[in-house]
Formats: sequence, structure tokens, C-alpha cells
Amino acid sequence: MRGGSPERPADELPHLWQKPSHEVLISCLKGLRVEPPVWGIKTSRKEILKAQEQEQANTPREIVTFLGSIIKSSLAWVDDDDDKEQIWEEASRRLAERCGRTALGEITRRWPFEDPSYPPFTLSIREPPMNGDSLGLKTWGSSYILAQLLQTFTTPSSPLSHLLTTSPPPILELGSGTGLLGLAASYIWRASVTLTDLPSILPNLSHNAQLNAPTITSRGGSVDAASLTWGGISPDTIDPRFTKDSTYELIIVADPLYDDNHPALLASTINTQLAVTSTARVLLMVPLRDGITKGLLGDLKRELGTQGVPLVAMEERLVSGGDGDWRDDGDDDETKKVGFWWGVFRRDGSG
Repeated sequence: MRGGSPERPADELPHLWQKPSHEVLISCLKGLRVEPPVWGIKTSRKEILKAQEQEQANTPREIVTFLGSIIKSSLAWVDDDDDKEQIWEEASRRLAERCGRTALGEITRRWPFEDPSYPPFTLSIREPPMNGDSLGLKTWGSSYILAQLLQTFTTPSSPLSHLLTTSPPPILELGSGTGLLGLAASYIWRASVTLTDLPSILPNLSHNAQLNAPTITSRGGSVDAASLTWGGISPDTIDPRFTKDSTYELIIVADPLYDDNHPALLASTINTQLAVTSTARVLLMVPLRDGITKGLLGDLKRELGTQGVPLVAMEERLVSGGDGDWRDDGDDDETKKVGFWWGVFRRDGSG
């Protein structure tokens, strides 16, 4: 395997009874690194991890056993305490990479995009350690699924084509989370996109916007991040730029429903921020994980239809893809294949 010493076959892990040096162990451990996986419409996380493991000569069981033996070892033959700590830390990281997202601390994933209609690009997205219910600090599968479909909305048959074929209007993303969807939209559509989420999510969202700004500006897009709390009425929940209603011709949202009150809050926020014009549109994606999420989607559609100027669906479709990387107990595949509903809405009586 990579990092082997001249005396040891390239596919053989170091034997601790041979007292391998700090340099040998660190080189070996770095060679066992598993990149944070990404997934999409065609490829699941399980398939990606399997491909990564096939690049390594040893079986997953052999590697996990090896990592565990290092963590349990006193490394008595390594003289420097800092070197010991480095070895243990690297071994712990390699083990965590094989134990699911919740076992990892902060990670940065690189999300690739490739389509004949635009130059290939990659977005780097930081995800802080997952603590409690900080759902906005992880990248959900729907963001990447919808981002991979964005180019299809520029075709003449799309209900968004009139907004995207020439000079796109400023775009608002609600519930941006880590920002993947909005950042991709800014690049692919060459548009100005405002990413928004709760105040607690904003620091990481702003970081990702700044991190990817050179990539986006090279294409002619621009992006910024701001705090916007659905249903917020106090000054600390409303950015000054959102005090003027009916501003945005296009709003995008992915995977926004996690509680019973979300449909009403989201519908109200969309109604407030969306322009009251015949050309204004909303692009939504909701993963249909179970009966609860299906019910929330039904509630959202009803709430959209009861606004002052109702919103109605122009087009609705379903695609299949991976939903993320949360491991269920006893489940070897952390990415669940689910149906992803997407819909485009307009103001009733317009368009």
C-alpha cells in the first residue's frame, strides 16, 4: 500500500511488533485517508466509498483492525510524546472517516460539477462538527441533486427560461445551509445570488461564500450571505435588504421542511420576498423520505395557495438520488435513495 517502507511489500500494513518508526506510521496512515464522499443522482455514497477502498490494497476489516491496534497501543518505542500524539490523532481520524458523518469533526468536501454547457468546476464546502440539531451545518443531498439539474432550467421549454437565458435577475435562496445550491446557481446561471439562513448558520455560510467567490466571479456570477429568519419580525432577524417586500423575481429553496410550522413560515416568507409579477418564479425541491415529509410538502402547497396573491405549480417532477450521509443503526449504506420532488411555482393568474 502507499507509504510502505523499502523492506515491506507495498500492500502490507506495518506490524506494530516490529516497532515501525514515526515516519513509517504517519506515511501509512496518510495513505489510508478516505476523502469525505459526495453523491448525486447517478452515484451513491456507498459506491463512492467502495471505489475508494478498492484503491487500497487491504480490506476494510484489515484497515479498521490496524487502526484500532494503533489507538490502543502505548507506542512505547516512539520516544517523542508529540510524535505519539500525532500517530494516535491520524489513526483516530482514519477510523472516524469510516464510521459515518456524525463521527467526524469539521470537514471540507469538494463537490464537482461537469456539463457540456459550462466549464467543469468544483465547490469547496466546509461543514463544522455536527452538534445537536444544527441541521444547517451539513450539506443535504437535495442541494447537490438540484444543483446538478440547474442547467436544465435554461432550456426553452423550462418555466424558468425567460429569467435565465439572457441576464438573470438577482436570486434569493432561502434556507441555504452550507450554501452549495446557491453557489452552484451563481456559477451555472452567471447570476447574483443572496444566500440566507438563521443567524447561527450565517458564519459558516459566509465562509463558504468567500471561499468559493473566486470560482464564481470567474464565471461572471456573484454571491453574498445574509441572515433571514422565516417569520422573524425583530431587527436582529431581518437584514435591512429584506425590509422591502416583493423584490425577487426568482427564489430557490431545497429541503426546507423539518417541522410542522415550516410550511406556513416558508410560504409566508416566499410570498413576502417574491415579486408580484407575471414573470416571478419559485423553484423548490423536497425529498420525500417518508410519510411525514410527504405530508409537509402537501401542507406547503396548500399554504402557497392561500397567500394574498396565491402561488400555483407550473411544473412538478420527481427524481431519485442519495439523501445524505447519516447512518441508520445496522445499515451499511449511509446514503438512502429517495425520491426528490421539485416544482416551479408562479403567482396565480399570471404567466
